[in-house]
Amino acid sequence: MSSLTGHPPRREPRGILPWLAAPALVVFVGFAVIPLVGVFALSFTTWDGIGAIHPSGLTSWRAVLTDPGLPHALWVTFLVMAVSWAVQTPLSILLGTFLAGRQRYRGVLGVVYFIPLTLSSAAIAIAYKALLDPNFGLGAGLKLQVLSQDWLGRPGLAFAVVIFVVSWQFVPFHSLIYQGGVQQIPKSLYEAAQLDGAGRIRQFFSITLPQLKYTIITSSTLMVVGSLTFFDLIFVLTGGGPGDATRVLALDMYKRGFQASLMGPASAIAVILVLVGLALALLLRRLGGRDAGASQLEGA
Repeated sequence: MSSLTGHPPRREPRGILPWLAAPALVVFVGFAVIPLVGVFALSFTTWDGIGAIHPSGLTSWRAVLTDPGLPHALWVTFLVMAVSWAVQTPLSILLGTFLAGRQRYRGVLGVVYFIPLTLSSAAIAIAYKALLDPNFGLGAGLKLQVLSQDWLGRPGLAFAVVIFVVSWQFVPFHSLIYQGGVQQIPKSLYEAAQLDGAGRIRQFFSITLPQLKYTIITSSTLMVVGSLTFFDLIFVLTGGGPGDATRVLALDMYKRGFQASLMGPASAIAVILVLVGLALALLLRRLGGRDAGASQLEGA
C-alpha cells in the first residue's frame, strides 16, 4: 500500500513510551517506595520523634510482637474488614445495578448517592458523633427513645456505628464501580434471557452476578485493603473506644508513634499493615483466577 501511495510506512513511536511512564514511576518511587523503605529501616531503631535516632536491632519488633494488645488490634481490624465487606458488597452491587438503568432520574440519584464520598472522613465522624449524642443528638431532639442510646459508649453499639458510617461513606464509590461493570455486560444476554422467559431476578442471578465476577474481585480488593487504613474516622468518632472495642491496627500505630512517642514500634506496625494488605490483595487476585486477558474477556 505504501508503494502505491508513495508514502513510507508509518512506524509506531515505541521508543517514547518508556519516557511517558517515567513521571509516574518517579512519583511512585518518591512517594511510595522510598518512604516504605524508610519506615522499614525506622522499625529497627529507637526514636521519640524529636531527638536522635538510635539503632536498636529487633527491640521494636519484640515489643510489638509480644504486646498482648497486638492480637486484639489485629482481631478488631479483621472484624471491621469482614463485616464492612459483608455490608458494603451486596448494597453496592444492588445500587450499581439499579443506577445502570436507562431512566433519567437514575442519573440524578447517582449524583446524590455519590455525595458522601466527597466529604471528609473527619467531618463525617464529627457530624455523626453530634447526631448520636444521647443528650443533645438526634434522638433527644426528636424525643425518640430508640435513638437516645449511648451509641459510642457501649462496645457493640460503637462497633456497629463504625460499620454503618464506613458503609455510608464508601458504598457510593463501589456502586460506581459496579455501575460501570453492569453497563459493560452485552445487552444480547438479557434479550436472550427474556426470550427464554427469565424474569429480572433470574437475570440478575444468572447473568449479572456471573458477569461481575472480576468487578467483584476488584471492588473487594479495594475494600479489604482500604479497610486497613481506617484511622481518621475511627479516631474522631470513637478514639478506639469504648475501651479498645474499635482500636484497629492503624489507630494503634498512631497512638504508639504520636501519643507515646514510640516511633520504632509504630513503624513496625506500619510494616505489618503493608504486609497484611499485600498478602490479602494477592490472595484475592488468586481466588479470582484472573489472568492477563481476563479483563478483556469479561462481559464478552
